[in-house]
Amino acid sequence: MTETRTVSLSPTIKKPAIQYQVFMPHPESHLFEVSLCVQLEQLSPSLQKTQKLDLKMPVWTPGSYLVREYAKHLQDFCAYSENESSLHWQKLSKNHWQIETSGSSEVIVQYRIFANELTVRTNHLDSTHGYFNGAALFFDIPGTEKNSIWIKIIPPKPDWKVATSLPEIPGSDNTFEAVDFDTLVDSPFEIGTHQLYQFEVQGKAHQLVIWGTGNAEPEKLIPDINKIIDVEARLFGGLPYEKYLFLLHLSGQGFGGLEHKFSCTLNYPRFSFRSKEKRDRFMQLVAHEFFHLWNVKRIRPQALEVFNYEQENYTPSLWFCEGTTSYYDLLIPFRAGVYDVQTFLQGLGKEITLLLKTIGRKVQPLSESSWDAWIKLYRRDANSNNCQISYYLKGAMVSLLLDLLIREKHQNQYSLDDVMRKMWEQFGKPEIGFTPEQLKSVIEEVAEVNLDDFFERYIDGIDELPFDEYLRPFGLRLKREENKWPDLGMNVVTNNGKEIIKFVEAQGPAQLAGLDAGDELLAIDGFRVSADKLSDRLKDYQPGDLIEVTVFHHDRLLTHKVTLATPSPSNYQVVPLSSTTLKQLKNFAGWLGVPLDSI
Repeated sequence: MTETRTVSLSPTIKKPAIQYQVFMPHPESHLFEVSLCVQLEQLSPSLQKTQKLDLKMPVWTPGSYLVREYAKHLQDFCAYSENESSLHWQKLSKNHWQIETSGSSEVIVQYRIFANELTVRTNHLDSTHGYFNGAALFFDIPGTEKNSIWIKIIPPKPDWKVATSLPEIPGSDNTFEAVDFDTLVDSPFEIGTHQLYQFEVQGKAHQLVIWGTGNAEPEKLIPDINKIIDVEARLFGGLPYEKYLFLLHLSGQGFGGLEHKFSCTLNYPRFSFRSKEKRDRFMQLVAHEFFHLWNVKRIRPQALEVFNYEQENYTPSLWFCEGTTSYYDLLIPFRAGVYDVQTFLQGLGKEITLLLKTIGRKVQPLSESSWDAWIKLYRRDANSNNCQISYYLKGAMVSLLLDLLIREKHQNQYSLDDVMRKMWEQFGKPEIGFTPEQLKSVIEEVAEVNLDDFFERYIDGIDELPFDEYLRPFGLRLKREENKWPDLGMNVVTNNGKEIIKFVEAQGPAQLAGLDAGDELLAIDGFRVSADKLSDRLKDYQPGDLIEVTVFHHDRLLTHKVTLATPSPSNYQVVPLSSTTLKQLKNFAGWLGVPLDSI
């Protein structure tokens, strides 16, 4: 390992008890080399008395509700005293190291972290850049969570720069300060030859950092990002920071975002900015992650008020944290003028289609989807669509209904915006976690309606969302379109030249006949069929017809007799009613600010 203990921080400023140094001498190895120096005399007396130093690697990072076991990437752990003598240590659990300090005044820990996973919630290091999240690189030292922490970055090349939302220590090259461990976890780092663009919105400084090559055009993206920031700031009454950082990774096919208190990381396919549809999707991603700086980072459930980094943190309220944010990520770009009302309604139609084509909506309540995020949402399998629903997706649609409910009752004088503002004032500004009961109470207070039945049916229950009932007062309805072929009840994909059944619908024709996810589809009625030609082949049949489906099931050749069902829905669209009243026209215009007859 690189000799890290000889590199010192600025001697002109008093050093804190906890100091990290991050090296990447051989980026091609994908190994970050980390040195942790702990000044034991500066720790609390109780910690000093134990003669032991506990180090615990987080197992998850806030904003991504899955135990990711970051410690699995740690190797080459060692510990020394101030005189470079080796200290005895042992590993007590998967993420817990304990060092015997033996009267030392200083402990130096060195380790490597393998970083070759380019997502917004993990670490990535190669010859072009280094990116890391605090939870995936640094230790929590129990009892020191409120201590200030310094982080010094030693780039492998002189032209590599450092981008982070943390403030730099004056007079110290590439040394940054986190006021506590939560802030360290919440402040990702980008190190490399990225592009940096600076702009100002409402008198506050903003930076857009772009790593990777592609067809993103910053001079065109920044004006729209500016508009989104402005719209969201006006919704909440200002920007709760002095500086904000957007980190954009242009990747081969990745997609995602992770919110932080003073920054966000975005991952987007590198050549997806010339297509209007894909560019609009990117702006929705920006709107989503930026909205989180209020909703989640400051307005957050009581269960997430104090993070436990060692285990799951359960809450039934992710439907509001993520789902309501997803509703606004459709709405905000429209309000900002990034796209028009037709695009917004098309987006609603796509979301409703996804919801109504997911059988799991009839099985898993929305609050349970939130609670079980840790074991279900990010761990999908062949049965997931049959038994679960995304709290992002259904939460967004429940938020749509709540917005329409409040607007219709109060003639657009109040809306879900007022719920967000009240949650901001009551819980966000003071950063006091809310309970599910308090969230419901705030929504009821704005709506001036008892919502026991609504919550029981649509959040804690599995009743179908009554879209037409809530859309009708705004002159809209759902238009259902069906496939033009009978339903087989399964999805097929081409994988390595083979036609693989990926999903089998519960109680659908394929499942009732004994077909299974993972089977290799060979033929229908004795003729070879491929995934891309399957729907065309089914057009030759009628509902009720009996067909023979031949597959390999665990290498065994089998033929199943399948009775085809009636066509399934292909999509849903949000469209105007054939005739509308003056009140409906006014409601629509009050909601979206444009005449209904303009769509």
